[in-house]
Order: sequence, then C-alpha cells, then structure tokens
Amino acid sequence: MSLNILHHGAVDGVTGSCHELNLDGRDGVLIDCGMFQGAETGSDRAGADRLSIEFPIDHIRALIVTHVHIDHVGRIPWLLGAGFEGPIYCSEPSAALLPLVLEDAIRMGITRDRALAKRLLRRIASRLRPVAYHRWRTVETHSDAPIRFKLKPAGHILGSAYVEVKAGKGKDRKKVVFSGDLGAPYSPLLSAPRSPYSADIVVLESTYGDRRHTGRKDRRHALKAAIERALTDGGVVLIPAFSIGRTQALLYELEILAHRYRDRWVKRGLKWEDLDVILDSPLAGRLTRAYRKLTRYWDAEARQRLRKRRKPLGFDQLTMIDSHADHRAMVGYLKKTARPAIVIAASGMCAGGRIANYLKALIGDPRTDILFVGYQARGTPGREIQKYGPRQGYVHLGGKRYDIRAGIQTLGGYSAHADQKDLLNFIKRIYRKPAEIRLVHGDDGAKATLRDELRRRYPECEVWIP
Repeated sequence: MSLNILHHGAVDGVTGSCHELNLDGRDGVLIDCGMFQGAETGSDRAGADRLSIEFPIDHIRALIVTHVHIDHVGRIPWLLGAGFEGPIYCSEPSAALLPLVLEDAIRMGITRDRALAKRLLRRIASRLRPVAYHRWRTVETHSDAPIRFKLKPAGHILGSAYVEVKAGKGKDRKKVVFSGDLGAPYSPLLSAPRSPYSADIVVLESTYGDRRHTGRKDRRHALKAAIERALTDGGVVLIPAFSIGRTQALLYELEILAHRYRDRWVKRGLKWEDLDVILDSPLAGRLTRAYRKLTRYWDAEARQRLRKRRKPLGFDQLTMIDSHADHRAMVGYLKKTARPAIVIAASGMCAGGRIANYLKALIGDPRTDILFVGYQARGTPGREIQKYGPRQGYVHLGGKRYDIRAGIQTLGGYSAHADQKDLLNFIKRIYRKPAEIRLVHGDDGAKATLRDELRRRYPECEVWIP
C-alpha cells in the first residue's frame, strides 16, 4: 500500500487550505477545500483561476471539513462544480454554520441570482454528513484498504476540529493527524484542544509559529485600555473582524467589560454601560444568532454565565445592523457626529465588506481609531493600514487613495489561532510521537521558525515544509 499526502493549498501562505490523503492513487479524502485570500489569490495566475479545482477528483471519496472559515471551505461550490459527488463530513455545529457561510460566499463570488444560489445550497446541504466528536467513521473506498477518521475539538471557532485518519490495514496502516486550525487555550466560548494519543504523521498549521500571544486576562486588559485610549478624544473605534469566530469572541469579551466596569467611565461623560457596540455585518449577525442556539457546545464558563442570566452574545448595549439602508445611515451618522462607539464589521482584513465603507468615511478623521485584533495577510488593505497608518501614510480602498489619519492599534493576543507555544505543546502532548511533521498554513518565516524549534526539541522526528 502506498500512502501519499498531497497539498492543494495553504503551502505558499495561510489561506486556501486543501490537503489530500491518497491511497495507491485509487482512493482519497480531502481535508478542507478553502479559498485563497489576499496576495495569495494571484501569484502567476489570475485570481479567478485559484478558485478552480485543478487536481484530479475522480478518486476522492469524501471531503472532511475542519471548520467553516472561508479559507477552509470557500471552494466547496467549485468542488461540486468539478463533479465531486461524495459526502461532506463535518462536526455537528459546523453543519449548522456552514450553509450560512457558503450562502454569503456564493452570493458574493458566484451569483446574486437567489434561485440559483438556493439550488446550489440545497445541493451542498444534501451532501452534508454531521459527525459527533470523538467517534470513528468509515469512508467507503473502492479497495479493501479502509479509511477511517475521527473529529476532535480544535478550540479555534465553534465546531472546529482536528482530524485523525487511519488509512490502510495491517502493518501498512498509518495514522495521520490534520490539525486544521488549532485554537489558543482559554479562548472565549471554547474548550482548549487536547492532543491525540498517537500519530505517525502530523500535518500542522503554523500561522503563528514564530510568535507568542498574551494570556486571556492580559489581553482583556489590553482591549479595555485600547478602547479607553481610543476614546479619549471621542470618535469611533473600528474593529475589522471575521464574521465567525473573532466577532463572537469579541462580543463575549466586550460583554464582560461592560458588565464588570458598568459604573466606571470609559471616557469623561460616558460610562461603560452606556457605550454603544455596533455589529454591522449581516453574516456576522446571522452567525451570532446561530451561536446562541448552539450553547450546548459552549465551554463550561460560558454556560455558567447563561445560568446567571448574563447574555454573552446579546447584551443590552449591542446593536445589530442588517439592512444596507441602515448600514449607510449609520456610516453617515458616525461620520457627521463622531459619536463614541465601537463598530465591529467584516471583512477581517478590510478587503471589502461593510468595514470598507466605514474606513472610507472615517479613516481620515484623527478621532477615529482602527483596532486590529487578527492576522492581516500580505496584499490586503488591512496589512497596508497596519503598516503605513502609523507613518500617516495612505491606503487604496475600492481603487481610490485614502490618507490615513486615524489612530492604529494592534492587539495580537486576540488571534483565534494557537501561538508557537501552543503548537509546540500540541506535539509535546502526543504520547507516541509522529515520525513526520509537515508544516503548512503559514508565512515562510513562521514555518521556518517553528520547524527549527520542533527539530531542536524532537530530533527523532522528520520536520519539513512541503
């Protein structure tokens, strides 16, 4: 039996995750089928070409989804368009969230024809196979070499999982672990991931392989300080955030601050309990409402808050904006009044979405602050603002140049990704160590740094970058 692992994305950067486990060229499974973002949409090909499925799929028996971020699921419509007819396995929470994410992706990237979009979504839904955590499932193959897999919580976003795959039989059987995106310990709403007992091969993400995050308590204090600092001169705090995961984590932390410091001043004349938090993203709103229905998958701390009649994702100061008319009105109102408020909007890297309209209206106002709480990929407006904003530079949004006069702050500790320490601990806590570790899903520097650390700690393992 010949077992091969092929990488169809997330090897030249951090997006487009798509990995294949292949047995003898006859049977294979895909782990994720994500969209490329930022500078990774280009290289030597047109961006649209990076959506196409350019690898053989006749032998692919199933798709296993680790979580529903667009860089892990965004090419699923194109996979079906290429002829894939197998099952799409994912965790039970992911099965509830995936249609919402793909509906938005289809509307933005494929068609605005509602009838056509609904037909495509129904086709995807017919392929979905929700899987409970910690239970082995068998993928039907065309040979006598079985492929079995199990999902375990990854702590990245609600429903996220890493995948253990057992492939082959007898002495040839191998256990391969695909990390997907691992979460940081003590992430809001989520339990920390626990390492597998054993593995022969680990395909490990490396997004923050060269960095360390601050602890949750410290980063919550940093969030409070950043907001208070931003509001000293009034104005608006803009937080670009991904619609799923980052947005809900931020709301959770803001509810804690608003509750704990409710009688204290966030700025002169404004108490924390009176500070408006505006969630302006239809998709984020729908996903947040879905999160509220999936409380059985929240961690113990979050469920305890519910028992105390707290509303972690629906507190009184929170306003959700859905319609485009209300969005335009809010942008105009905040531009005219500079009323102190926190606005959370997608996209998380400022590459379109409603955050772009807020930036166009407010980035030239010195009273505005832009607070980055997540990774900004190369080639995105977010990376440009983060880089050139402190120098009073400029950024292009929608083909037009905008001078940056807003304050720029970055809170790196709010990433939903594991940092270097967490990634190293994931390998450390595997009792029977893998013979091989492949590093994917990271910039070159992050992968190289993590590779060197792993080689130093585990010289018996072959650690390499595909």
